[in-house]
Amino acid sequence: MYHNNLKISEMSLTNKNVVITGGSTGIGLATAKAFINAGANVVITGRSADNLQKAASAINSPNLKTLVSDTSNLDGISVLENYVAENGKKLDVLFLNAAIATFKPIEHATEADFDAQFNTNVKGHFFTLQKLLPHLADGASVVFTSSIVATASGAGTGIYSATKGAINKIAQIAANELAERKIRVNTVSLGPIQTPGLDGVATPEAKANLAASTALQRLGTADEIANTVLFLCSDAASFISGADITVDGGALTYMMK
Repeated sequence: MYHNNLKISEMSLTNKNVVITGGSTGIGLATAKAFINAGANVVITGRSADNLQKAASAINSPNLKTLVSDTSNLDGISVLENYVAENGKKLDVLFLNAAIATFKPIEHATEADFDAQFNTNVKGHFFTLQKLLPHLADGASVVFTSSIVATASGAGTGIYSATKGAINKIAQIAANELAERKIRVNTVSLGPIQTPGLDGVATPEAKANLAASTALQRLGTADEIANTVLFLCSDAASFISGADITVDGGALTYMMK
């Protein structure tokens, strides 16, 4: 007979120190709330001071700190690096979540579209990880937000899909390079998730079509992604590293039926 030996303590994140990039809205905000509720100390970054203030008001916890830091460039990453260094506490969790998306067919995409998405979605994550490596505790957890579009071939997603494919490979290599320090690195590949970001790029009809593309026939929620990230960063996932966890309501398999 199978016995579930998972202990509540294995999911505990009490007093863990967490940094979330792109944490002021959507999945980042939901994950910050979840970490706070699990007892962690959380720093969220974002480009907009106004959005960060709204996030702080929504969470309303002394365990949450906010930092204006545009991680799409090295100067913005330095702001975060200096903040963490001055705090003097090692990080237990780094959630690399900041991302932007523009959807255009290849013939209409511009260099600005390409640079903006690669700077935020790839360069930012790569160098944020690099600069924060000295501040990660041995045994820490790093999670990248990726997407099922990294392996799909949807029209109009050429640049965005390429950024997510790049993220997946960086995460796999980081998992190998950081294994000596017992630092676990994983990705969470999302399907269609209801967020303000999706609202900004998809019409109601498009969102209905996205929901219909999943086996579960609905959009996912930011809270569902947050729960997955918490699991990966907890001791309950202590033997998971180099993995790409798909959270898509069965979208990938539904497409192939």
